[in-house]
Amino acid sequence: MKGRNPNRSQEQGSQTIYGLHAVRVMLQKHPDRVTAVRVAERRDDSRTREIDELARQRQIPVQRVDAQALTRKLGDVAHQGVVAEIRPLPPWSEDDLLAAVQAAAQALRASLILALDGVQDPHNLGACLRTADVCGALAVIVPRDRAAHVTPVVRKVAVGAAETTPVVAVTNLVRTLKLLKEAGLWVVGADAAGPKRADEVDLKGGVVLVLGAEGAGLRQLTRQTCDWIVRLPQLGAVESLNVSVAAGMLLYEAVRQRR
Repeated sequence: MKGRNPNRSQEQGSQTIYGLHAVRVMLQKHPDRVTAVRVAERRDDSRTREIDELARQRQIPVQRVDAQALTRKLGDVAHQGVVAEIRPLPPWSEDDLLAAVQAAAQALRASLILALDGVQDPHNLGACLRTADVCGALAVIVPRDRAAHVTPVVRKVAVGAAETTPVVAVTNLVRTLKLLKEAGLWVVGADAAGPKRADEVDLKGGVVLVLGAEGAGLRQLTRQTCDWIVRLPQLGAVESLNVSVAAGMLLYEAVRQRR
């Protein structure tokens, strides 16, 4: 079931992705979902030629357009002169997530899930998705309200991971965490003042790693739902880590323990 992406705001029609790497990854891994590619007229280098060739090999139309037209369409973003239109993935619901956890358990695989409690910066969500994909996470959970969701900016930062690791938008994060606990997973929250270090908690089994919003941290109800609250070692003067950095460190701690 891994690979579906619940971008509910764009369930219908097409989605736009941009950037050399994001477009190349889609053409290489999911060409059946790419409907069109547009390249800035003045771009003529090895990377854009590779994208042009990949698209034409798969009989995907490539159009040369004015770079300013791309900027007008996308706004002030670093599109690098390359844009693709893609078909949206069917969304994952909470039921899909629970079914995937059950399927993993039946296959004797320990689920690793990342939950973000109100992270609003799309760059942080994209970076979290990229690390979650590398670490083999089953999914990333976000609240439906007051949180970042998958957008072209997120897709570009995630460099392809938004197409492989589902983002499950849920109405009530605490309710979802409780359902995952009933399914046999442990819920581990992150906080700089946590009573245990991350390496002191067993992350080898099915686990949900929960990180709070930028600055605010975990909400009280989310914190109370966690089985453990852990901290990352901090040896310097900085009070806290960026949420995407902290997520990466916790995910890799889980990977380290599982190896």
